[in-house]
Amino acid sequence: MIAGGLASTDHPILAHLIPIRRCNLSCTYCNEFDDYSKPVAIPVLAHRVDLLAKLGTAVITISGGEPLLHPELEDLIRHIRWRGLMAGMITNGYLLTPARIKKLNEAGLDHLQISIDNVMPDETSKKSLKVLDQKLVMLAQYADFGININSVLGSPVRNPEDALTVARRAKALGFTSTVGILHDHSGQLLPLGENQQRIYLEVLALEKRSYSRFFSHFQQQIARGQTRQWRCRAGSRYLYICENGLVHYCSQQRGFPGVPLENYSTEQLRHEYLTQKSCAPGCTVSCVQVIGLFDNWRDPQTRQAVTGSQENLAHAVATSNERN
Repeated sequence: MIAGGLASTDHPILAHLIPIRRCNLSCTYCNEFDDYSKPVAIPVLAHRVDLLAKLGTAVITISGGEPLLHPELEDLIRHIRWRGLMAGMITNGYLLTPARIKKLNEAGLDHLQISIDNVMPDETSKKSLKVLDQKLVMLAQYADFGININSVLGSPVRNPEDALTVARRAKALGFTSTVGILHDHSGQLLPLGENQQRIYLEVLALEKRSYSRFFSHFQQQIARGQTRQWRCRAGSRYLYICENGLVHYCSQQRGFPGVPLENYSTEQLRHEYLTQKSCAPGCTVSCVQVIGLFDNWRDPQTRQAVTGSQENLAHAVATSNERN
């Protein structure tokens, strides 16, 4: 993936694909779910995978909502692997069972990430170590795929020390661990306090050596509330495909560009590759920033763009529904 990403800039490295917007939880800081949406049909999702493969995408990560709510999720993973792409998934972990883990093994899942927000559930989040530890033990016992546990820091988190407890538990089970910083509802900075910054550095020290470690100095700037200049390649090297089949910059900038994936082309990829995003300096969306490392050293961005809005999203969804 890294070699291919460095060799050519005319293809996406990572795409997030949403098979269902519904979630079984309702974490108060999250703006990426609802409690009513139906799963997207597998033939529709398979077609989107085919289009991403045609664009030269290296990795598809399935997220949501909660992807494990999709009754045919393994068929989607199987199709991603059949097309020769790496398959990842982000889940809250609640619906994992030994039987479901074995099905994910058989489907060919490469990587799974669970974010755990606290040790004990509270009004902010039920994604707690107390609830999920049994699921982590199941994964350690049955999973053939890679597992990363992401702990979080940020203003809504009641006990920041919990991030360190979660990271230590992940390491004890043989998983990789990362730490994320919560953002506001547009993906922008929520600076950490002094104590949270200290905990953040301690969690970083526990991380196994991986590609994400190259990213740590950027997150340290974010932790201090420092904006920074970087070349966001969203809409090009990173794509976010919503349940309606529209391409967006990321989960926090839904509505722009809002182009149907079926209309996306190499020319569109190149256009967005060279487009400067006004939201980039205060961005905390780590998946986009990690992908940005591939090209931050080359090809200055010469075009200007304005970030998306809910109005843009509503218009784009309406247009897509009319087309379908």
